[in-house]
Amino acid sequence: MKRNLEPAFNMMPWHHQAAAALSRHMYLKSFGTMLFIGVFFGAYFYLLKFPSYPSTVMPFTRLDRMIGFVPQTLPLYLSLWIYVSLPPALLLTRRELYGYALSISATCISGLIIFYFWPTVVPAAHIDWSRYPDMDFLKNMDASGNACPSLHVTTAVFSGIWLHHLLRRFGAPLWILIVNSAWCIGIVYSTMATRQHVVLDVLAGLALGVLAARLSLRLDVTGKSQNPPI
Repeated sequence: MKRNLEPAFNMMPWHHQAAAALSRHMYLKSFGTMLFIGVFFGAYFYLLKFPSYPSTVMPFTRLDRMIGFVPQTLPLYLSLWIYVSLPPALLLTRRELYGYALSISATCISGLIIFYFWPTVVPAAHIDWSRYPDMDFLKNMDASGNACPSLHVTTAVFSGIWLHHLLRRFGAPLWILIVNSAWCIGIVYSTMATRQHVVLDVLAGLALGVLAARLSLRLDVTGKSQNPPI
């Protein structure tokens, strides 16, 4: 994706470019992200509580047994809501923001449509959740439905690919790209380690996230950036 950025902006250190992007349209980014998350959760929990068809229990595979239950990964699991806020925060123009909002909305709507026509639940984990109060709270809130594809994984992978693209656009060093990849992989892993999802949910979420991110970047959904003020 080619960008028509001013030479002076391109000559700035990558972290200065990122800081300049963060400072643009802060209110639109903040309130827009919160509104999107609120609307998404409204639809998500409605389908969770009122499935349209009988739910299918996803199978628990040998790989799931190998991964095991690791409650210490809960903070990593919850960090998704910070992670998904980063790509829109690093966009420069309103046109980019609107294009990104359209692409992530289409991705999430695709997942919700699947949940509507094919409700799924994760299998019983046979864990005494009362021994893990934080996990018990998450299980009571999120229940076990809307399992496949894992939209937790989908949105993490979508955000990770976009973050990689934006960081490279700023000329970020390799270690930042590695940190981004590690964070994304950690979130994906945590969905299984917290027993929120099984491997098949994760694979489906990966497929949807990669497809949506690659398609949105190939179609250049954000349009051509205008020259940012220095």
